[in-house]
Amino acid sequence: MNDAYFFGYGSLVNRATHSHAPAFPAKLKGWRRVWRSTVLREVAFLSAEPWDGAVMEGLVAHVPGGDWAALDLRERAYGRHEVSAACEHEAGNVRVEVYAVAPEHMAADAAHPVLLSYVDTVVQGFRDVFGEAGALGFFETTAGWPPAVMDDRAAPVYPRATEVSAAERAFVDEGLRRLGVGVRAG
Repeated sequence: MNDAYFFGYGSLVNRATHSHAPAFPAKLKGWRRVWRSTVLREVAFLSAEPWDGAVMEGLVAHVPGGDWAALDLRERAYGRHEVSAACEHEAGNVRVEVYAVAPEHMAADAAHPVLLSYVDTVVQGFRDVFGEAGALGFFETTAGWPPAVMDDRAAPVYPRATEVSAAERAFVDEGLRRLGVGVRAG
């Protein structure tokens, strides 16, 4: 088990946000996806947390040369956790790690906005990898949704925002509506 892989469960599912290959659809047992605010950023972002009985869909992707430095820089608010035994995928016998917000970075007293451009990017990736049912599953299995997300579509604040079509925007809007999550001006 020498090869290093990461389990992506948010924007890393969208292959347009990175060049890590090969990448395979995967499931991580005993973890769930959750929106988190931290002291490091002014916006909320996705994290993972251990959760009994949960199964989280995502992507496992190769870390070239096992060099975590560039990925650790991208995911600087997170700590890495080895999850090889809990992860189902077709990458073979590889080491898999997942990023989760480090406890010392959590902001319990602050509710930072979730960016609509971030949601668009994540959902686009889930639709590409898991189809419409998988994208709907993203909405349903993600915890910590705020009452409203911030509409930054006209001028994306999210640094890895991808271009989305009108149909993709409508799909995201409907997914949020089903959850009772509103959209507020940015």
